[in-house]
Amino acid sequence: MSHNGKTMTCAEFQESLPELFETHTDLTTHEHLKSCENCAALVRDLEYIASQAKLLLPIHDPSPGVWNNIQSAIRREETPGGQTPTPAGGSR
Repeated sequence: MSHNGKTMTCAEFQESLPELFETHTDLTTHEHLKSCENCAALVRDLEYIASQAKLLLPIHDPSPGVWNNIQSAIRREETPGGQTPTPAGGSR
């Protein structure tokens, strides 16, 4: 692939990488990677990192019970002894 009628440099290729990854371009056919082992290795590393990062995402959201337990714990911390706080200047 050329850039303005000339062969793309490593710097130009690397500058275009974010856009190429964002658009899910098939980089295996990219002309620069056919002639540059350094950039080809960089792309392989970035693809590996991206695939491994996906494994870090939670597969399932926690159940509603987890959120209820968190909310209950917060309420207990906000109101010592489980007492409902009395509004300022008012009575119960």
